[in-house]
Amino acid sequence: MKAALLAALVFLATAASASAAGQVDVIPLHAAINPITANYVTNGLQQAAQNGAAAAVIEMDTPGGLDSAMRQIVRAMSSSSLPVVVYVAPSGARAGSAGVFITMASDVAAMAPNTNIGAAHPVFLSGGPGQGNAPGQDSVEATKVLNDSVAYIRALAEGHGRNADWAEKAVRESVSVSNQQAVEQGIVELQASNLADLAAKLDGRAIKRPDGTMLELRTAGAAINRIQMSPFEEVMSLLADPTVAYLLMLVGVYGIIFELSAPGAILPGVLGGLALILGLLGLGTLPVNYAGLALIGFSFLLFVADVKMPTHGILTAGGVISFLLGSLALFNTGSGATGISLPVVMAVTVVTAAFFATIIRIGVRARKARPVTGADELVGKVGEARSDLNPDGRVLVNGEWWRASAQEPVEAGAKVEVVDVKGLILLVKRAA
Repeated sequence: MKAALLAALVFLATAASASAAGQVDVIPLHAAINPITANYVTNGLQQAAQNGAAAAVIEMDTPGGLDSAMRQIVRAMSSSSLPVVVYVAPSGARAGSAGVFITMASDVAAMAPNTNIGAAHPVFLSGGPGQGNAPGQDSVEATKVLNDSVAYIRALAEGHGRNADWAEKAVRESVSVSNQQAVEQGIVELQASNLADLAAKLDGRAIKRPDGTMLELRTAGAAINRIQMSPFEEVMSLLADPTVAYLLMLVGVYGIIFELSAPGAILPGVLGGLALILGLLGLGTLPVNYAGLALIGFSFLLFVADVKMPTHGILTAGGVISFLLGSLALFNTGSGATGISLPVVMAVTVVTAAFFATIIRIGVRARKARPVTGADELVGKVGEARSDLNPDGRVLVNGEWWRASAQEPVEAGAKVEVVDVKGLILLVKRAA
């Protein structure tokens, strides 16, 4: 009887322990921070709360991303009803730029071996405000963004008991540290080799939630439940990359121009239309500067107009300038952004300029070329008078008999040159 009672108590204790541990929901964030990944993390945190998870772990490997998307994730973490852990993993991962802010906003921060964190200086897309140290409005805007980012990251770090001075340096000076240095300097709380190790080290840790309440984590032996992106979210995350959206849009425009220039090719039009739609779908998730988009559209109008009109490249030169300025001003990303790099913009601009310059050169050459068919092809040809031309008679040109009229008398057998064609009569003169 006692043995049966003891066995029942052991079983109940084991069941209670398993129930207390529950599960830990993991949200893999292995991409740039953009509106798609921000919505994915926000929805993942809500799903983890509905699952009754002991904690939500954001497994992060990111180079950074959009400021607005990063702040959306931070707000979702702060308002979450369950503890949020940021785990920079797997080995070789990084928490760069916007990823530093997300790490500072977590209830517990951990890093896997051979990872790093830092380099959170605010940046803009190439050519935008805040890039470089030129005096004027750009430097004023850069200073405002920098000070705002410093205040924000200090508030996050101080609110979670982390090294706020280092966080400020990460923003001001783009400093970066390894996982071991991060633990030693109080930037993150612990180092874990994998998720199971992380769950074991989190167990029993007391944390302070944003609302001031204290909570003790119970994660030892917890089951790991991964909340993955849907296939649609994965595709949209790829399209939300500024460089991918930019290149898809340009490929689409090229395909449509080719189809309009050579109707019936079909394949360029189909692929171009598909690429353009996907590019616009990606642009729809990004903070697009419509003035930049209008400049790019205007540049293609100038390119096409130069092909149709004999402006000898003047419109193409204007199109290149418009295309370059539009590409540089295409996105309004704010601080902490990843976007189109200047080398990509310059390379695409050069390729576009070379493509349309080649088309224009071929068109000019075609205009200057002599006709090879029709009556105009006879102009300049040399034939032989087969009767006296005084002024009318008959000539043999290109192996064909023609009625001809000469400006001055020409005797039969003399060489004549065609100067014009009037209907079925050749106007000729004595050949030199």
